[in-house]
Order: sequence, then C-alpha cells, then structure tokens
Amino acid sequence: MAAALRSRHDAPSAHRAEQAAAYAGCTTELGDARHLTAAADTYDAVLLLGPLYHLTERADRITALREALRVARPGAMVAAAGISRYSLMQEYTVHAQLSPELLQAEVASVLGDGGYDGSRGFTIAHFHTGAELLAEAAAAGWQNTRLHGIEGPGWAYLSAAERYAGAEHAAGLLPSALDTARLADVHGSAFADASAHMLITATT
Repeated sequence: MAAALRSRHDAPSAHRAEQAAAYAGCTTELGDARHLTAAADTYDAVLLLGPLYHLTERADRITALREALRVARPGAMVAAAGISRYSLMQEYTVHAQLSPELLQAEVASVLGDGGYDGSRGFTIAHFHTGAELLAEAAAAGWQNTRLHGIEGPGWAYLSAAERYAGAEHAAGLLPSALDTARLADVHGSAFADASAHMLITATT
C-alpha cells in the first residue's frame, strides 16, 4: 500500500508521511501530484485527497488528475476531493460572521472564480463547483465520473451547533446529519455543492 501523494505546496505533508509510515505495509513518498514517480498501471486505487484545492491553476489540477489516472491499473478506483465554492458563505452564515464587508470582498471573490487568498487562517486555495470538478476530470480523461457530496447539506449547521452548544450537542445531531448526507447522495449531484467537500469517483 502506498500513501497518497499530496501537492508539494502542502507544508504538513512530511509529518503526515511520517505518520503513515508507522503502519505496517505502508510506504510513503513526498512528491508532486502533477509528476508522480510511479509507473503506469501500478495501483488498484488512487486517491487525491488534498492536491486539487492546493493547486490554484486549472492546468495543474488537470495534470494531477491525469497523473492519477495514469498510475491506476485497469479496473482501479480513482477518486479526488475538492472544497465546495459555496462552503465559505455557508460557514460564515451559520456562524453569524457574514458581514457586508466579507460578503462584498472575500466571499464574492470566492464565488466569482473559486480563488481564495488565505486571508482568514486557511491556505491559498481553489474552491470548486461540482460542475467545474467534473469538467476538469473529463479534461484529464476520466470517464463515467460520479460526483458526491461528502458531508451533505447539513454540515454547516452541525458546525454551528458544535461552536455554540458544545461538542456533545453536536455529536447528538451527527446521526441526522449523516442520514441527510446519504439521502442527498441518492439524488445524484444535485446536492453535492451544498457539502463542504465533494468527491469525484471513477473506475478505469
């Protein structure tokens, strides 16, 4: 088993690689998701859990998706995660932080082109729409790709409950949030953008 390779821009990668290496049978390698060292047709599953939102240029994201496809064996599962472009607005809304200044500047900018400047504690990143994520996968050669909303449409309210009512109260709401996420996923990609994160999957 090989650990997923993340973007070279992701500073904690070295620490994560050390943690993964502690598991028997797991090998790790720091690298660049756009230029994998593995040979073609190497892995039974390939996961991109991080590189896409750290790669701010569309061409780089497509290259990473193409590389994931290249190293996957025929019949392998390939999957890639993206951050929803609407997640910032949702989070600010439920936390009562969506001031006119944020709405007109930071949030409007992200909604416009997906670019986030890292000004409020997160790194410089790209936030996707579901349609954009699917289009980039198609441009990289992925076929029969499915889009999933990971947390479902209730994630922001669960986050707010944890902040204002405490972790114990939020934990009590988790089963309902999971049921909502599963129900939303049954209806295809319609609710995917309402999740904080989205996942695209395909079989080679």
